[in-house]
Amino acid sequence: MSDEQLLAAHVETWWRSVADLLEVLDGLAPHEWDLPTDLPGWDVRAVAAHTAHLESVLATGVEEQADIGEAPHATGLLGQYTEIGVVNRRATPPAEIVEEIRRVTAQRHADLGAAMPTDASARPERVFGGVPWDWGTLLRNRPFDVWMHEQDVRRAVGRPGGLDSPGARHAVTMLAGSLGYVLGKRAGAPAGTTLVLEVVGPQDEEPAVDVFAVGIDESGRGRPLAEPPAEPTVRLRTDRATFVALAGGRLGAADADVTVEGDAALGARVLASLATTP
Repeated sequence: MSDEQLLAAHVETWWRSVADLLEVLDGLAPHEWDLPTDLPGWDVRAVAAHTAHLESVLATGVEEQADIGEAPHATGLLGQYTEIGVVNRRATPPAEIVEEIRRVTAQRHADLGAAMPTDASARPERVFGGVPWDWGTLLRNRPFDVWMHEQDVRRAVGRPGGLDSPGARHAVTMLAGSLGYVLGKRAGAPAGTTLVLEVVGPQDEEPAVDVFAVGIDESGRGRPLAEPPAEPTVRLRTDRATFVALAGGRLGAADADVTVEGDAALGARVLASLATTP
């Protein structure tokens, strides 16, 4: 697949994920906007406000400013940056936040359709917060972020779903891409160690189980394996919702329903280290 095709596919997945998020937000009752999510310090309104903030910056190029005050959950520079959009929309009616998301994403989608980037390694003119991302990283990240926040809202309001969408499959693939790093660097597995992850998706999908395999080479680096070994050092099996919540930092290993086969101690270390995104 060429860079242009890959980037266009990311945009299409993002656009579908935006529509799915808006559908969930449109159906919320007034009191549900104040329900807490799995993200520390953020309720449903904050998740929507954060999405509106980032998409607005990407659509307009206009950065926002705000005094975020005391926000212990806003750790690091990126955490403090993303809190700006939440603070600036605390008094904004939910309907206006939803309309902002709808308006700025439509503008962004039209702009990308008129001038789709063709080089994944090139630098876009607009990237929120000055993060040093190329087109490939930016357009790969947006559907992931939007879909993960759809799931944050769904869990908060008790309306599971959205696990059979392009955004869901994109998120699983992205998170599974860190398995080699988790196995080798975080879990400290020695050379020759192999890991197979089986993620069970909706039964009407093909395939119903996504299989990812990594191994540690002689240099200590974790690398994808072309074929999963029949008897890996450790095998993990879980459902899609659990995996994305666990690897996405929304669920602790102790609370995750994961079947571990093989080296139980290594499996426990991998699960404890699996969260690679806030």
